[in-house]
Amino acid sequence: MITISETAQSHFAKLLSDQAEKTNIRVFVVNPGTSQAECGVSYCPADAVEESDIRLPFNGFDAVVDAESAPFLEEAEIDFVTDKMGTQLTLKAPNAKAKKLSDNADLNERVEHMLVSEVNPQLANHGGQVSLVEITAEGVAILQFGGGCNGCSMIDVTLKEGIEKEMVAKFDEITGVRDITEHQAGDHSYY
Repeated sequence: MITISETAQSHFAKLLSDQAEKTNIRVFVVNPGTSQAECGVSYCPADAVEESDIRLPFNGFDAVVDAESAPFLEEAEIDFVTDKMGTQLTLKAPNAKAKKLSDNADLNERVEHMLVSEVNPQLANHGGQVSLVEITAEGVAILQFGGGCNGCSMIDVTLKEGIEKEMVAKFDEITGVRDITEHQAGDHSYY
C-alpha cells in the first residue's frame, strides 16, 4: 500500500525516539476522493490506534492508516530527500483524489476517474468542477459544470479544446462531449 524509503524510515525512527514508547506514525488523507484531498503524516500514540486501522510494519515503527484513507493511499510513496535547499519529507499519493481503478472498471467509472483525478484539479484552480451525467449510446459524454465554470465565457474552449480532446484520445468509445449546464447569467452563476 505505502512504500517508505530507507532514508524516510531512518528519519521517522529518529523522530519517534523522542516520543512516548510505542508511538508510531499515522498516514492519512483529508477529503479523500475529492479535488481538495490532502495527505499528511502525524505522530500516532498507542492509545490513538483504532480497531479498524491498518498497521503497516516498517523498520522500528508501524505506519497506521485509517480504513477510509486506505484505498486512496494505494501506491503512495514517502521519501526523505536532501538537495541544495536542505532536507525534505515528501509524500506522493497518486490515488488521493480518486481511488485506483479496478482492472475491469467500466467506461463510466474510467471517465469519472479521469474527470476527478485529471480535469477537476485543473478546474479547481478557477473554483470550478465538472461531473459526468451520462454517456449516450453514440459515445457522447454528457457533462455538467459547476462552481466557477458556471457562466464562464471560456467554457466552450475548456470543453472542446481541453476535455473533449483528452477524452477522445484516452477512450476509444468516446466520440465527443456535450455540456448540459445552464450558463445564462443569473442567481445560479458563480460570478
